[in-house]
Amino acid sequence: MEACIAVVPIRWTSLIPGKDMAKNFDVVVIGGGPGGYIAAIRAAQLGFSVACIDEWKNEKGGPAPGGTCTNVGCIPSKALLQSSEHFEHAGHAFAEHGIDIAGLSLNLRQMLSRKETVVKQNNDGILYLFKKNKVSFFHGRGAFAKAEAGVYTISVTGTAAETVTAKHVVIATGSNARELPGAPFDERLILSNTGALAIEAVPKRLGVIGAGVIGLEMGSVWRRLGAAVTVLEALPTFLGAVDEQIAKEAHKLFVKQGLAINLGVKIGAITQGADDVSVAYTDDKGIEQKAVFDKLIISIGRVPNTIGLGGDIVGLKLDGRGFIAVDDDCKTNLPNVWAVGDVVRGPMLAHKAEEEGVAVAERIAGQHGHVNFNTVPWVIYTAPEIAWVGKNEQQLKADGVAYKAGVFPFMANGRARALGDTAGMVKFLADAKTDEILGVHIVGPMASELISEAVVAMEFRASSEDIARICHAHPSLSEATKEAALAVEKRALNF
Repeated sequence: MEACIAVVPIRWTSLIPGKDMAKNFDVVVIGGGPGGYIAAIRAAQLGFSVACIDEWKNEKGGPAPGGTCTNVGCIPSKALLQSSEHFEHAGHAFAEHGIDIAGLSLNLRQMLSRKETVVKQNNDGILYLFKKNKVSFFHGRGAFAKAEAGVYTISVTGTAAETVTAKHVVIATGSNARELPGAPFDERLILSNTGALAIEAVPKRLGVIGAGVIGLEMGSVWRRLGAAVTVLEALPTFLGAVDEQIAKEAHKLFVKQGLAINLGVKIGAITQGADDVSVAYTDDKGIEQKAVFDKLIISIGRVPNTIGLGGDIVGLKLDGRGFIAVDDDCKTNLPNVWAVGDVVRGPMLAHKAEEEGVAVAERIAGQHGHVNFNTVPWVIYTAPEIAWVGKNEQQLKADGVAYKAGVFPFMANGRARALGDTAGMVKFLADAKTDEILGVHIVGPMASELISEAVVAMEFRASSEDIARICHAHPSLSEATKEAALAVEKRALNF
């Protein structure tokens, strides 16, 4: 869920304004994650003088822009998912391809080091883009200090205390992992996404509370590397936001891989020992259970990051859940103050934040920036991957929408057979009368890439027949998309 970033190492000190440089800007962006840095770059492209403030630090104390996504989220998790998938393939799948490996071993330190290298490349890439687009970068925590005469003063607390002023302020401060009451993160035994990406030795017993995106991705990483993984989920259904047919298929495949997934549990006391964590819980049958883990990942959602922002000083309004209150255009209750990304309503997705950042910059310029929340794609980067856009079957039924469905399995796709990766399916949902595509759902190889065709189609309000009549390369996984579209009218050609 992350943008493609040019990677050019530079000296970050060259980006920080010197003492003689003016600290007055047209636009100041607080936060350098996907929403923030993209908003800053787009505003600069539109001719504004722009500053971006971000406090993330690397291990040497230097700046590490990119927010949670780049530092402890999207980027490092995908790096570990890729490495762990290579390891699993080498141990279990290569022999089928005629590749024999003797003495396979895991160098976890090197795997984690590669992950950190990938993160740094992205950090440096953002700093390069700031320099290229003449965005002034301030390394520190940004907070409102005052507002008067239509100008906002922002304090920057970093290695040196500074202040900047601007007429327009874009808040892009992101989110933090939600703690479970009674089990605060220590990032040694009880881990957030941050600690889950930096375990120094493969745990024999790994517990995961929460079967959402983070829980499943991190559970998949450490299972592939040798951990016995137990997932505890409070909801009675697996991946409730996913199309039910797709979720059932994914559940079957994950259990077959070795993930122990327990649904409908009620978490009780969590007790830390010297080197382990015990979790008391009641299972879906009402029976009290207890499990002991070497490490416990808690992934029960995220909360907006507004602590230390100084919003109370200027009267910034929050909603009942602690998010910054905004309208459909990302405007707050304050004149010329905007907010984007995880800190406002809507899905907590890096690409959603980026689109909002672009839209806000264009609105500041008097243009008509636009974000279509109905066509924001979702992806879970497990193996197989899960991706979807639009409505699922449960939602259409609940809304009373008449629809047609078409499904095509990857086991009938020639490229998937050649890859040796035939699990899963593509599913189309189309309006029963107009044939307009209402949703596309995929579980299978490269679902994160395949979903983009569906996003484009839905943006142009295409019908399933439009996709069915487009020539797709052979052999390719994308043919499964075409066949699923054909299946809407029960005329799939290869199944």
